[in-house]
Amino acid sequence: MHPRVFAFGLACLAGALAAPAAAQGVRVPGARPAPALQPPAPPAVRSVSAEPQAADFIVAVVNSEPITRNELAARVQRVRKQLAGQNRAMPPEDALTREVLESLIVEKVQLQAAQQAGITVADLAIDQAEASVAQQNDVSKETMFRKLRADGITPEQFRKELRTQLVLQRLREREIDARAKVNEFEIDQYLREQQPQNGAAGLELNLGHILISVPEGASGTVLAEREQRARSVADRARSGADFTALAKEFSDAPEAAQGGQMGLRPADRYPELFVNATGALAVGGIAGPVRSGAGFHVLKLLEKSRNDAGAATVVQSHARHILLRIGAQLSEAAAAAQLAEYRQRILAGHATFEALAREHSQDTSAAQGGDLGWSTPGRYVPEFEAVLEGLKPGEISQPVVSRFGVHLIELLERRQVKLNPREQREVAREALRQKKAEETYATWLRELRGRAYVEYRDPV
Repeated sequence: MHPRVFAFGLACLAGALAAPAAAQGVRVPGARPAPALQPPAPPAVRSVSAEPQAADFIVAVVNSEPITRNELAARVQRVRKQLAGQNRAMPPEDALTREVLESLIVEKVQLQAAQQAGITVADLAIDQAEASVAQQNDVSKETMFRKLRADGITPEQFRKELRTQLVLQRLREREIDARAKVNEFEIDQYLREQQPQNGAAGLELNLGHILISVPEGASGTVLAEREQRARSVADRARSGADFTALAKEFSDAPEAAQGGQMGLRPADRYPELFVNATGALAVGGIAGPVRSGAGFHVLKLLEKSRNDAGAATVVQSHARHILLRIGAQLSEAAAAAQLAEYRQRILAGHATFEALAREHSQDTSAAQGGDLGWSTPGRYVPEFEAVLEGLKPGEISQPVVSRFGVHLIELLERRQVKLNPREQREVAREALRQKKAEETYATWLRELRGRAYVEYRDPV
């Protein structure tokens, strides 16, 4: 199985770092914030001072697990500092305390669900997350920890927060991401909505064309017979018959010998009748029969793209990898050590990446020497992609942990290309999938919160 796309949110205790941060922390490349929830407001709570207090007591109980006053105060202090660092308006103290308490409750509920599901995160993944946060902030790990200590955050607290966020992400992957399905109709609609308002400007089409000609001055009987023949051909095409064969058999158009293909050309070089008839079609769709002075036309949309000056271009990466899957016989640490040894052998010239991938990789790409082909941004899981983006052609990464296992990645080459129609559809698919995942996640989180037993203790 190739690494698949999924959303990866990595919040962390990075309030002391200079880089912009989302609420409660910095995100690694590819991250996205969790959708905002609007649960019923809990009973009023007194604002919590940012200054640490010696006394501690329980302010809420979530399915028998307590939230303490000091825990709430620490989180409020962190959020306050981040709002100030982003020059955002500070909400009233009591409102901020209520919001932070609710966020802690939702976090506790998710962690409890993850524990019941047996979801864990190994230390190797935490090490990798630490390195990603430091790299994102363009500092060394030592500098990052020094700044965090200056803000009162110890390395142990930082790692605990990273572990929490990774556990929550893996819970989301398990519960949500597989449910976010996108169909072809939704992609077609999305692409239509993204098209410029100037209609056919910049649009290129490749149409398949079958003409059932009608002689000039034809009688009503001939006209009806030709229309019926065109309808029969169109019905057969819609039923899956080979359009090329139908064109060669029935079409009176000049391109019949080429299976009806008219070639990719700007839309303004097609008859307006053809452009209007195929405008709402998905690639592969059939239109017609439509009537013109020449007869009845059956059209198939073979290809569609936009060739305007602002057309999207992307930087694609050509990579290969070796994947070792984790299980009872192989821990993450052991897999990482094994891949690190492979890396040393490759760099020393004692083995080739391709040969080791063929022999040891547990991915379907092993037969191709680990070759993953060309990829556009967003194809791989963000842990994989973040490392890939940081490589130069010819470089080999250190072992990388993802939910598929542990990888060794080599970047072969990069190129900048214009998205073709198939790639445009994949970009649209991913945008829609992420939107659906966010909506599904918000609903699931509200339901999970609603099922939880929450007891608010004496006002803080």
